[in-house]
Amino acid sequence: MPLFKPTRREILTLAATAPAFAMPVAARASLGRPEGGNPAHFRFSVGDARVTIVSDGWFSLPTTGLGINAPREEVEAFLASNFLSPEQGYSHTNHLYIETGDARVLVDVGSGSRFFDTAGQLISNLDAAGIDPYGVTHVVITHAHPDHVWGIRDDFDEAIIPDAEYILGEAEHAHWMQDGLVNRVSAEDQQFVVGAVNSIETEGVDWTLVSDGYEVVPGVTLFDTPGHTPGHMSVRVDSGDSSLIALGDAMSHAYTNFAHPEWFNGFDSDGEQTVATRKRLLDMAATDRIAVLGYHFPFPGVGHVKREGDAYRFVPALWQF
Repeated sequence: MPLFKPTRREILTLAATAPAFAMPVAARASLGRPEGGNPAHFRFSVGDARVTIVSDGWFSLPTTGLGINAPREEVEAFLASNFLSPEQGYSHTNHLYIETGDARVLVDVGSGSRFFDTAGQLISNLDAAGIDPYGVTHVVITHAHPDHVWGIRDDFDEAIIPDAEYILGEAEHAHWMQDGLVNRVSAEDQQFVVGAVNSIETEGVDWTLVSDGYEVVPGVTLFDTPGHTPGHMSVRVDSGDSSLIALGDAMSHAYTNFAHPEWFNGFDSDGEQTVATRKRLLDMAATDRIAVLGYHFPFPGVGHVKREGDAYRFVPALWQF
C-alpha cells in the first residue's frame, strides 16, 4: 500500500464529486481508457544527444490545489473550457533519460511502491524501452517530493540504481535535512519530510551536492528554479543549435501555468517565488525558442512556449517518425 494519504478535505472533495463522473456531458469531454496498455516511452533527439521520455505512471488529485490564489469558480471554468475535469486532476509522470557520449543520465527516479498504486512504473518502463537501469551513470533529482525521489530505494532499502552518481541541489538537501523539520510542519506534511529524509539517506547513495550552473556532463547543466520547493532545480540539455529544459515541477500544469502564470498551487512551498520562477522560465523559453519538458504534462510532455499577449500557450512538439 502507498504511504500517501489524501487530506480530509481531499477525501470530502473526492466523495462529493464522484457522481459528476457519471454525467454524460463529462464523458463527452474525455477519452476512455484503452483495454490494453499504451507505449510508455518516446524517443527523439536534441542535437546529437539521444533522448527518451519514460513514464513512471500517473496519479490523480482533486483540483482544489490548483490556482489557490484565484477565485475557485474561475479556476473551474478555465479547466472546463480546456476539456479538463473541474474537480479531478490527472497527472502524468515524464522522466528524461539522456544519452550523450558515454554518459547515461536519468532525471528523477519516480515514486516506487511508496506513493500511488498507479505510479512506480519507471523501472519496468525503462526495461520495456530497452534501457538498462544498471547502465545509468548519473541520476539527477530535481527535488525531493514523493513522485520524484521515493523510488530511489528498492524493497530492501538499497539504491535502486546502485552504481550511478546521484546529484541533488545543495539547497534542496539542506532544506529537507535540517534538524527538527518534521516537528515544524503540519501533521499531514510530516510523511513528506520523513519520506524525503529516508530517500536521501538511502544505503549505497553518496550524494554530489551542487549549485546553480553545475554541469553534470558536457551539454547537461542544472540551474536554480526555486519556489515549488526551496531548492528545486531544472535540467537543461544543449547540443548544437538545439536545447531542451526539463522543468521538473517548476511548471506542473500544461494549461494553467501558461495561460495564468500568476496562479500558484497549494503544493508550492513559496507561491510568489514559484510565480517569479515560472515567468522567468516562460520568457526564456519563448524568447530563445527552447523546447520544454513538463514532468506532469500530458505524455510525453515535450513542446514549445508561445507568447499570447501577457500570457503564454504550451504547443506540443510535432513528432517525427
